[in-house]
Amino acid sequence: MLIRFPAVALAAFALLAGVACADEAAILSAVQAKFPNAKVQSVKPVPGLGLYELVIDGEIYYSDPKFDFLIDGNVVETKTMKSLTAARKQEIEEEEMRKLAFAFQDLPFAHAFKKVNGNGSRKVAYFADPNCGFCRRFETETLPKVKDVTVYVFMYPIIRAESVALTKAIWCSSDRAKAWDDYVIRGVSPKSSQACDNPVDQLLEFGQGKRIRGTPTMFFADGTRVPGAIKLEQMEELLAKAERK
Repeated sequence: MLIRFPAVALAAFALLAGVACADEAAILSAVQAKFPNAKVQSVKPVPGLGLYELVIDGEIYYSDPKFDFLIDGNVVETKTMKSLTAARKQEIEEEEMRKLAFAFQDLPFAHAFKKVNGNGSRKVAYFADPNCGFCRRFETETLPKVKDVTVYVFMYPIIRAESVALTKAIWCSSDRAKAWDDYVIRGVSPKSSQACDNPVDQLLEFGQGKRIRGTPTMFFADGTRVPGAIKLEQMEELLAKAERK
């Protein structure tokens, strides 16, 4: 059925849309004038509140239509006590992750070393800082119990400055996997120099581009990305899920 709206109603709708767009443009201009170095990702009205949502450098703020006031805080719907701000943050993060998604085979495997359990038929990539406590827990409590897996270890020194020199020394060792285990599991520092070619700078650039902001961060063969240490049960579930795809 073709529904025809009265010309007056269409004109009113167009006028309101035009006002909203004008407000968004004015707010964007005001933000850029006030904070010239800020990255404004979006400006849009919040339905029913008379406010505008501003996403600036990944954070959510609110403004009145004239940008006389900038609100930094959570908007909570009192009926459900649900934080609308938290829900939007999750939406934005999920959208960013979708944009940054990439195939497992596109990882820079030349910059990793391998650890193999059993026949190594299942695959997982693992970004880890040698001074990461959660990585140490994963290495000691979870990884030894995972059967038939190849783990590609990408050393990603972001926790503290000393991690960079340590990562280079491990990479320059004759047996990288052993040097890694000696330090991370047993606390024995590598004895090699840092004179060899190493991929630290390339990995840091790659990780920053993919928003790898913490260690451990894991990538499974089906493209699933998991930040943080995981226990054996979750590890097995994710490996099985990747095999089914």
